[in-house]
Amino acid sequence: MPLRDHFRSPVNDTHSWDEVHGGWPMEIVRDLTKILPAGFRAAPRVHLGSAFEVDIGSYELDNRDIDAPGAGRVATQTALKPTYTVEADLSDQDEYEVRIYDAERGRQLVAAIEIVSPANKDRPETRDLFAGKVAALLQQGICVSIVDLVTVRRANMYADLLTLLGHIDPQLAPTPPHLYVVSLRTGKSRKGRPRLDAWFYPMALGQPLPELPIWLAADLRVMLPLETSYQETCRVLGIE
Repeated sequence: MPLRDHFRSPVNDTHSWDEVHGGWPMEIVRDLTKILPAGFRAAPRVHLGSAFEVDIGSYELDNRDIDAPGAGRVATQTALKPTYTVEADLSDQDEYEVRIYDAERGRQLVAAIEIVSPANKDRPETRDLFAGKVAALLQQGICVSIVDLVTVRRANMYADLLTLLGHIDPQLAPTPPHLYVVSLRTGKSRKGRPRLDAWFYPMALGQPLPELPIWLAADLRVMLPLETSYQETCRVLGIE
């Protein structure tokens, strides 16, 4: 069965996109359990960003009495004007992911599969946060795979990551596809220089999902068939 559009009719008439995003990580774990070498473990992780805002301005932090050092005396804290103020959304991001650990090395994280949500790519700030997270994982030597099924946002998170790193993948020209999967890992060239390897696969509605290489070590990988876990998720949820 082909890749569906979970954000438009007819699928979203009866099923919300987050049903797939929430259920798919566990089905990916089922498939990984069958193919991971001994000593490696996979686990799902779903974390939704904060749905509320805290109005810090409602708290009277200035001109309050605080206990001062000494014999019970009270000092008054004077107002301190900030040198710069700007609106900044630092709320948590949505995370739909699968993490793979090396249990024989103290449950060390070796790979992460990130399923992109609409909130991850709805504006430049959240895309930058997502790219920063991926870059931080890669810097630690962790293989990161990005799976993007979001049809209602045209941004390409892989392209944003490369922009952050100062590079462009020729495969993305002239317009980066917005449905794709990619696996990324860092390493060293023969000359000892830092290197980023990418395995990029564009996707299309109505077509099967690709196999995705997941690197567990520099010379150890498994091939994850995304199609089987995706179709099983849709079957369990009754999505046709």
